[in-house]
Amino acid sequence: MTAATVLWAIGAVLVAGCTGDGPVRSDIAFVSSRDGDYAIFVMGADGGGERRLTESASEPTDENAIFFQIEPAWSADGARIAFASGRSGTSDIYVMNADGTGTTRLTETEDNDTHPTWSPDGSAIAFARAGDIYNMDADGSNLRRISDINAEESDPAWSPDGELISYVRRTPGTPVSNVWVMNPDGSGRRALTRQNGRAFTPAWSPDSTRIVFATNADGEVYELYTIGADGEGLRSVAPTAGDNFEPSWSPDGTTIAYQEAGAIFTVELGGGYVEKLTDNANNDSTPVWNPRPPSGDE
Repeated sequence: MTAATVLWAIGAVLVAGCTGDGPVRSDIAFVSSRDGDYAIFVMGADGGGERRLTESASEPTDENAIFFQIEPAWSADGARIAFASGRSGTSDIYVMNADGTGTTRLTETEDNDTHPTWSPDGSAIAFARAGDIYNMDADGSNLRRISDINAEESDPAWSPDGELISYVRRTPGTPVSNVWVMNPDGSGRRALTRQNGRAFTPAWSPDSTRIVFATNADGEVYELYTIGADGEGLRSVAPTAGDNFEPSWSPDGTTIAYQEAGAIFTVELGGGYVEKLTDNANNDSTPVWNPRPPSGDE
């Protein structure tokens, strides 16, 4: 039930496809298996202009295996997308341009590397590997482990101000996991939540003051909550009857995108208005909002 964990337009991040009204800005990257493999797509904030970015496997290692390209992560300038792909047999971290060109492989191990997240200045990428969190330069060099070797940790997310990395830490010997934060070098580790459930995929507000995450701490259903970076002010985002996963904050801080039952939704904070952007039949997941706000002429 973890996030499946799952991109960019060059320069001003404009084009996600064409409609009768002209180009559509790529506001949200997401993952879909609508074509039979797990690929990365982009679309506008209203769900329009859907366009696939990643290509199909030309020579899959196993003709019966599904080609996985998941967990997209935008760079702060909207120019590049990091993602995880199992195209080589195990999951590794790759980077591509916002239009899907120029794919470069950054990691290559027998372990599964997942959930990449960019530093705000674009110089580094943190990611999860085999229960630990690592940090590396954006070209894949200078790899260093920053997590606690005595605990299982995953789902790193770098704050927009660059000060902290949020992540999920599982309590040893139990299925319970909570949201923690640490400095980018692994120091200053502290718990933000102390719930008796499982937490997934924390994501930062654009002003770095709050974190949204999914948890089942209040029952069987996974719901979205936000909490302050100081561990105060735990709040429910919106009531739900279905499991909500993989939240992502809009660049203006007013809306959160998330996945429910194979479709992408958005919910307005404060008012609770929910909009469905994609069809459940497409098996869409992992919406990630382009952090670069639209310019006035887009």
